[in-house]
Amino acid sequence: MAMFKTTVLLAALMGLFLGIGLLVGGLTGLIIAAVLGLGMNFFAYWSSDKLALRVAGAKEVSPQEQPGLHRMVAEVATLAGLPKPRVYLIQNDAPNAFATGRNPEHAAVAVTTGIMRILSDRELRAVMGHELGHVKNRDILISSIVAAIAAAISMVAFVSYFFRRSPYAMLVGWIIAPIAAGIIRSAISRTREYQADRTGAEITRDAASLATALEKIHQGAKERPMEATPMAEATAHLYIMNPFKAGGIANLFSTHPPLEERVKRLRDIAYRRS
Repeated sequence: MAMFKTTVLLAALMGLFLGIGLLVGGLTGLIIAAVLGLGMNFFAYWSSDKLALRVAGAKEVSPQEQPGLHRMVAEVATLAGLPKPRVYLIQNDAPNAFATGRNPEHAAVAVTTGIMRILSDRELRAVMGHELGHVKNRDILISSIVAAIAAAISMVAFVSYFFRRSPYAMLVGWIIAPIAAGIIRSAISRTREYQADRTGAEITRDAASLATALEKIHQGAKERPMEATPMAEATAHLYIMNPFKAGGIANLFSTHPPLEERVKRLRDIAYRRS
């Protein structure tokens, strides 16, 4: 059901993008939008992981530098039936983690120094289960495609200013389309986060530790949010918890489900297994 919902939302996002192209530039605009969408998705497939790691300031660490972290990642990867991903460390007090890469054979996990400081080994292991859940579910590729299409919609919205086909086209291109794209993108990300929580709990068989880890990360992110730059905010959906300050109308576009609902679902899983 989660994958079906994601597929429908992805189709809606791509349809919105092509519709903007048609509305703003007619048949020529539709063709340009299709080519632009394919080009940005090609870039996302091959390069989004490198960009995300660079924006986060992540540095790859060797087993000699972080033996405990490497052992933990290798153990969880084995439980998940996946190749061991590359391991990165982010020198940041904000507790968080994310996974990236175009497929399980080219995946990477990155954790902040802050998350290693506040979580127990068991909780950090559960977080690795969540991140490798994203890898197992191919969410990394889905997230890259979503980000590419959303960025393309923003680009077309900017270009539409120079076409000025009609006031209606301008209204759709500049206001309605970017808002709709943001809502669809957020819905896809929230769906994949719920699924990664479930998959991670299945991999590690420790839903309770993931629940407590999420609570600690949420509190830590509130106390020590990451610096919000436009490039950094574009990668917010990759993290296990939104690393930036949010509130008010921004919650409408949140790429992460409410903490309370995530914790409730995980504790329900833990209760059923006890």
